[in-house]
Amino acid sequence: MDHAHENPAELRAKFWTKLADSPFVMLELDDNPDSAAPMTAQLDPHADHAIWFFTSRTGGYARMGPATAQFSAKEHDLFASFHGTLVEETSRERLDKQWSQMLEGWFPGGKHDPNLLMLRMELGEAKIWDSDLGLLGTAKMFLGMDSRKEERRHVAETTL
Repeated sequence: MDHAHENPAELRAKFWTKLADSPFVMLELDDNPDSAAPMTAQLDPHADHAIWFFTSRTGGYARMGPATAQFSAKEHDLFASFHGTLVEETSRERLDKQWSQMLEGWFPGGKHDPNLLMLRMELGEAKIWDSDLGLLGTAKMFLGMDSRKEERRHVAETTL
């Protein structure tokens, strides 16, 4: 870890909380930078090893493989870049658990839509930035003082 000042476990926990509050990421296949698109992450509070996505069998993500996602919390106080591998999720139980009425707008055939593809992103390495500098860091920044020391304490490279 480059930034030994931050507690990775605390940042991971904050990441999951913030992602649950605003589950939108920019997802990109590693071998195709033009594939970047906003996607809604489907989360399971009991499974912090994966994130699920619903997509089309005819879309670019159907190629699957190594991918990177970028996340910005709703309040812009936490940012993350994380890597993983997109694979097809074949569990019917998982599909039922993650399905929502909102998805029927994208897949008119519902859970049985032949174009529906559920992907699981098996998570790997992540870099998480917590932009909450605290009172001292914020005061230094507004006074034009050097707040880089406080900022470095709020970054962790970790495995999700």
